[in-house]
Amino acid sequence: MATATDTGTRTLVSRVQLNRPHGRVIYWSALVLTLVIFTLVFLGPLYMMVTGGLKTTQEAIQDPPTYYPHHVAASTYQTAWTQLNLAKLLLNTLLYAFGALFFQLILDISAAYAFSKLRPALGNVLLGAMLSTLMIPAMVLIVPQYITAISLPFIHVNLLNTPWAIWIPGVASAFNIYLLKRFFDSIPQELLDAASIDGAGPLRTLWSIVLPMSRPIVSVVSIFALVAVWKDFLWPLLVEPDPTKQTLNAGIYSLSQGVPENVLIAASAISAAPTILFFLFFQRNIMAGLTAGSLKG
Repeated sequence: MATATDTGTRTLVSRVQLNRPHGRVIYWSALVLTLVIFTLVFLGPLYMMVTGGLKTTQEAIQDPPTYYPHHVAASTYQTAWTQLNLAKLLLNTLLYAFGALFFQLILDISAAYAFSKLRPALGNVLLGAMLSTLMIPAMVLIVPQYITAISLPFIHVNLLNTPWAIWIPGVASAFNIYLLKRFFDSIPQELLDAASIDGAGPLRTLWSIVLPMSRPIVSVVSIFALVAVWKDFLWPLLVEPDPTKQTLNAGIYSLSQGVPENVLIAASAISAAPTILFFLFFQRNIMAGLTAGSLKG
């Protein structure tokens, strides 16, 4: 029985090799070394950013850099918060992020539901064309998007210095629509047919049956939408020229003239903290939503 189990389970290192003394030492040494290297690669920049905000100005610009603050200046974070008006920039970012989330959920859920369950004519062609846009680099779209924001087609409205300049370009996300469609595909059609027999229309079916079952993937899409606005830099800098209306990243850059290096590093750490905490709190939802709907049956 043991032999059948060992041969039936395919792994990088066989169980027989793992039970040998040298094999076990090599395995655990390689595992620990890999974990340490990846930890340093991913957490090293975050550590340098956080500790850089605790250094004095002279130490922050020192070359070669120090690996820890020799003279801790904890007041640097308070200075960054007040001098760069991070409270205002944070409120702006929250407004743009949750506004984009609201409009994106309405459009993306509707589009994914139509592609998955309503099956419109040429739906696969439209979905393929939409997914093909993922192959276009985002930088290529900056100029046409900016021209569109200056003069919105048909109504010729200038969206600069308004939240709509950030909300509208991010409304339709091909990646999020694809994620939602894949999850909706896993919902049994029998449930929708039963709702239709009971007299429920497509909108009632979406609201009462599909959405309650889709909370994991909706959570993931929501997180992606929020993080996309939060980490964006170039687009908010272009369409929100007024520093008082910019997001955290763009506002820190616009207000950085004459600001000491350690204060800028502290401001960058403050701007990165919400997304890191957001992921730590909702990482289980992210993993569950990404795997939900991947298997049928």
